[in-house]
Amino acid sequence: MAARNKLVIKVTAGADAPERCSQAFTVAAVAAASGVEVSLWLTGESSWFALPGRAAEFDLPHAAPLPDLIDGILAGGRITLCTQCAARREIGEKDVLEGVRIAGAQVFVSEIMGEGVQAVVY
Repeated sequence: MAARNKLVIKVTAGADAPERCSQAFTVAAVAAASGVEVSLWLTGESSWFALPGRAAEFDLPHAAPLPDLIDGILAGGRITLCTQCAARREIGEKDVLEGVRIAGAQVFVSEIMGEGVQAVVY
């Protein structure tokens, strides 16, 4: 029996590169809505979107609202905030949106090395 396809997306961009950031969240949300197992990793400047209210501050013309994309991803997938990125920004487990976990490189490597996994970095 074939393994279920999984898409792991690492987004390194935030408000500093809004089109790249939006593309990562859009692809993750569309994949999740299509039934693909999705794991979105927030690293670098995208780390801030793990905090309540921060996604609502993001605005990009002609793009879906980031809070809606996050809701779609969480409904059918997982969002993870990088451990080191969280620590550098003094973000703890109690600070993040419900459903967002904090995990490190070991977990990321474990996810991307699985059978049937496609990894993409934005």
